[in-house]
Amino acid sequence: MSPEVISTTVVETAKAPDRAHSRARAARRRKVLINVVRVLLLVGVLGLWEALSRAKVIDPFNFSMPSQIWDQIYTWVTHGTALGSLGEQIWYTLYEALLGWVLGVATGVVLGIALGRITLLADVLGPYIKVLNSIPRIVLAPIFVIWFGLGPASKVASAVVLVFFPVFFNAFQGAREVDRNLVSNARILGASDRRVTLQVVIPSATSWIFTSLHVSFGFALIGAIVGEYIGATKGIGLLVAQSQGTFNAAGVYAAMVILAVVALLAEGLLTFAERRIFRWKPADSGH
Repeated sequence: MSPEVISTTVVETAKAPDRAHSRARAARRRKVLINVVRVLLLVGVLGLWEALSRAKVIDPFNFSMPSQIWDQIYTWVTHGTALGSLGEQIWYTLYEALLGWVLGVATGVVLGIALGRITLLADVLGPYIKVLNSIPRIVLAPIFVIWFGLGPASKVASAVVLVFFPVFFNAFQGAREVDRNLVSNARILGASDRRVTLQVVIPSATSWIFTSLHVSFGFALIGAIVGEYIGATKGIGLLVAQSQGTFNAAGVYAAMVILAVVALLAEGLLTFAERRIFRWKPADSGH
């Protein structure tokens, strides 16, 4: 190798860490910029809302204003609600949503993988699942209240039916999209159907399943809230119903803010778990 080639190679090797450092610094700057713009956008929207309400351009009785919403949240935090402490209401709703989410995810994954692997089962049950999926599932909440009463069971059932279908279809598609060469190689090595499913199909479908988990927890919260709104003894949904019944717009928006915070925290935990599980995947350059 000539001295010129060696010199060029050494220079390029020395420049590689600098390029990596520059890319990392640019990524950090972009992240900071995005967060700043997000905060400014939120502040701008809230400020405009507050100004329009105070100027009576929009009716503050119907639309409330951010300062009143903050006062309502502060009152609930410091003095509790008519139903008890705010933490108790949040936990009650979160418990129903979590239980419904776990049950919906478990049944969706099991049935999705099973129908994705067993063609006969998919052919027999496929039309029934499509019919059930076409039913507006929110309208089932009153039926669940009639069946299971005002306790958490009716809210859990509402959450389950909302969570099940997105998880099921993603698990089903993930099982169908498994690389056939991997399955064939596993069979050549003597793997049984059970081992192929557990060691090849399920790991391959995991990314599909995790995609549905981000959406499905929000559906679980919706199921719990709708059930509480229709009939309950406690929970955030009942706070919304009571606030609406007393024409307390600030209370309705305050409950929505609390739910948004809970949903964002859950999304953050799911994203963290996904990154830990899929550490081997290359990072998306667009993010």
